[in-house]
Amino acid sequence: MTDILYSVDLAVFYFVNHSLANPLFDKFFVFITDVNHWYIAYVILLGICFKKGGRLGKIAAIGSLVLITFSDQLSSFFIKHWVARIRPCNALSDARLLIEPSNSFSFPSSHAVNNFAVFVYFSKIYPNLKWILFIVAFLVSFSRIYVGRHYPSDVLGGAIIGAAIGYMFSYGAIKVNDYLQQRAKN
Repeated sequence: MTDILYSVDLAVFYFVNHSLANPLFDKFFVFITDVNHWYIAYVILLGICFKKGGRLGKIAAIGSLVLITFSDQLSSFFIKHWVARIRPCNALSDARLLIEPSNSFSFPSSHAVNNFAVFVYFSKIYPNLKWILFIVAFLVSFSRIYVGRHYPSDVLGGAIIGAAIGYMFSYGAIKVNDYLQQRAKN
């Protein structure tokens, strides 16, 4: 069974990494996979939440910083070392690697964990943002396969882990807001 799953993983990896390859996608996915290109957007969005979102916005902004720290540390320093899966760019001689190589482990994709954690977290708090957040999380996660750094199962596993973390944190943020709202009434 694991051989079949690995074969499917490889087939999808090669389809995304090789068959979809073109100059436009090369530039687009290399750009969006780089977290440094997102910092300004993150700061603006958190600033808007904090300034314009009232108490819930402040809770959401602060909670998202704790969320990202937790999800990133869990995936990067615990799960990756526990699973110890070699990245496709290091395991497959014909993988197209469009960004710098990495010697860290592959499963789960921390980009997928973090982006899907944020997607679910903010979607539960601000449901009207769910589609734009999903599209961003999907594209950033997909980019990891396209640029050759992750297998599809790394991204899928990361998305599931991130969604679970995001759900737990959103539940906590909503409960904190409810508690403070109830306390303000008394």
